[in-house]
Amino acid sequence: MKYYSVITIWLLTFAGNAQNSISELLERHNTKNIPYISIQEMAMPKTQFIILDAREKNEFEISHIKNAVLVGYNSFELDSILKKITDKKSKIVVYCSVGIRSEKIASKLKKAGYTNVYNLNGGIFEWKNNDFPIYNIRNIETDSIHAYSKKWSKWLNNGIKVF
Repeated sequence: MKYYSVITIWLLTFAGNAQNSISELLERHNTKNIPYISIQEMAMPKTQFIILDAREKNEFEISHIKNAVLVGYNSFELDSILKKITDKKSKIVVYCSVGIRSEKIASKLKKAGYTNVYNLNGGIFEWKNNDFPIYNIRNIETDSIHAYSKKWSKWLNNGIKVF
């Protein structure tokens, strides 16, 4: 009987904490101090944004959104952004794998005075899940996508997962 009680407690504890969607994951991990932009809105032909990739270099080299600029997460340097993007009213979209690291980088931009900063809802995973193109380091369209880790790769449902 004790065995079944332990399993029941475990299931209630851990199964209840499992997220079933990227939206639930973001709800749990993000502060929502940066507005989201949908992948559909960002993909509209007339929409002009500066696109910043808040992943690491090895992730960017495997897969990135066209015209994205690598700014990194662990290697992020606000001073280099201040030099490259001098108009603080520029429309900026920051993305990462799902939208957690990108919120942190976007928050740093907002604190630095940038006023039109958005977090790509669902990140590059959701971009690829919805069949939007991604590119490798040679700017050639690819189906390979850096999946960050085995744990996080469950949110990527499309493309060839690379670790």
